[in-house]
Amino acid sequence: MDIFSVFTLVGGLAFFLYGMNVMSSGLEKMVGGKLERVLGAMTSNIFKSMALGAAVTVAIQSSSAMTVMLVGLVNSGVMEFSQTIGVIMGSNIGTTLTPWILSAAGIQSDNFFLRLLKPESFSPLMAMVGVVLVMSSKTGKKRDAGTILVGFSVLMTGMTLMSGAVEPLADMPAFRDVLLLFKNPLLGVLLGAVVTGVIQSSAASVGILQSLSMTGSITYGMAAPIIMGQNIGTCVTALIASFGTNKNAKRVAVVHIYTKVIGTVVCLSLFYALDGIFQFTFTDAPINAVGIAAVHSLFNIFNTFLLLPFTKQLEKLAKITVREKSTEQVLLDERLLFSPGLAISESRKLANRMARLAQQSVATATEILVDYDEKKARQIEENEEEIDLFEDKLGTYLVKVASRSLSPGDSNQLSELLHAIGDFERIGDHGVNLLRVAQEIHDKELSFSAEAQAEVQVITRAVLDILDRTVRSFSDSDVSAAKHVEPLEQVIDELYNDMKSRHVVRLREGRCTIELGFILSDLLTNYARISDHCSNIAVAVIQNKGSDKQTHGYLNEVKTGGSDEFNLAFQLFEEQYALPSAASEDQLSLFDTP
Repeated sequence: MDIFSVFTLVGGLAFFLYGMNVMSSGLEKMVGGKLERVLGAMTSNIFKSMALGAAVTVAIQSSSAMTVMLVGLVNSGVMEFSQTIGVIMGSNIGTTLTPWILSAAGIQSDNFFLRLLKPESFSPLMAMVGVVLVMSSKTGKKRDAGTILVGFSVLMTGMTLMSGAVEPLADMPAFRDVLLLFKNPLLGVLLGAVVTGVIQSSAASVGILQSLSMTGSITYGMAAPIIMGQNIGTCVTALIASFGTNKNAKRVAVVHIYTKVIGTVVCLSLFYALDGIFQFTFTDAPINAVGIAAVHSLFNIFNTFLLLPFTKQLEKLAKITVREKSTEQVLLDERLLFSPGLAISESRKLANRMARLAQQSVATATEILVDYDEKKARQIEENEEEIDLFEDKLGTYLVKVASRSLSPGDSNQLSELLHAIGDFERIGDHGVNLLRVAQEIHDKELSFSAEAQAEVQVITRAVLDILDRTVRSFSDSDVSAAKHVEPLEQVIDELYNDMKSRHVVRLREGRCTIELGFILSDLLTNYARISDHCSNIAVAVIQNKGSDKQTHGYLNEVKTGGSDEFNLAFQLFEEQYALPSAASEDQLSLFDTP
């Protein structure tokens, strides 16, 4: 084995790691935000949790990514620490699929169908199909599927290069001497853990071992401790990800480590105890790629069911290990950025909280216009601080998400969120502006005429209605509800103009003062701006769910007079929120003189 074989080995590892990354990214994009919904279905049923953990790990082809995701979800408060133990155990089973796929590289036969099972036989065809899909599809699932096929082909090319590079080692006495050192199981565990921890991929380290096994120099006795060490090494990724997180997120990484370490200690002790009694003949027999996949699967499956009855004890052990008192919870965890679909789902949850706070601020402000309350006033100001924080965090986070590779659906959701959070922040600002109007009315002991009070009551109900429809359409992604926002917005614009005109008439007739006119103008301006922002949000919802053609058609209908559906909704809202011709004495007064 010369220096060029070393270059080939390094290049093969690079191809393997890159192919695994590309394939995992493609799989994650196809799964998209479904990951969050799947994990959201978690219950106290440990077997269901295990099944979900195994399924998601198979879907994204990375147990490390699965654990990092759990760390982020617990750190964000989306999941409870206790929920993750079953998922981690299931993930350990799900990760056994990769070595079986890689073991197909060792198939040796002249039979056509068996040769066709060798990755080096079919991966070039998969690469060609993948490239065609990528080049012919600019967006969508076809392109993602093509990326997965190309990633798998690159991965298997790397596996083939590594196998070819290490083949000359079989005839090197020095290599055999080095391998003798690893008959010591502790050194084998250490080697597996270090290599996996350094390259941050258990699949890659198992692939390297499978490549080395093709030299015929690796025995079952050597491979078993190394495989167990590789399983310990894969915990490094989650451990690094847990730095800077809260105590429960750290406990996720600790449980992951304990499951591997305890399993390794038990399995090695049991194996060598039984070997001492029964003198296993296969211990010194050469192991091949299929054997490595089998040992890897047996270890993880046995280990999972060994620890399954002790989940509560594992939870307690993790809590004893991580005792820090910090309870800080982050709003959006950057560990979720590796899964853009999941990151966007969590961003939407925070945006929904922001929307409800903005709605609450406006609703509370309209209440203290009637009956001023200092406690409610402080609540509006506190809401505003929280809304500003959410807008800042979401804006920064979504920009980072935008730099990732997104599916068309995720891209549409990202665009909707970026548009909406700015509008919700401004709605919150207008809630504060309405608070200032209420404070001025209260401090100066002012009161509108009965006619003006009745008119303000009508437009207030209309604004609260449009805000409620907007928040519901955004939270539920309801296009039908969103399409009722624009007709109501136009009705509010008409109310705004009519009330301004009526005020001018009252001013000329001496039934109103200039000071009250300024207050009324501020009130109406804030109402009109709120409805404008509601319109912007509704259009963003429609753009997210509908095609560009449908969206442009809808906006064109609005500008050119509207469709029959639009005109009917406008007419109904116009009737519902018609201004009274004159205020009756028994009409509810919106503003009372203190």
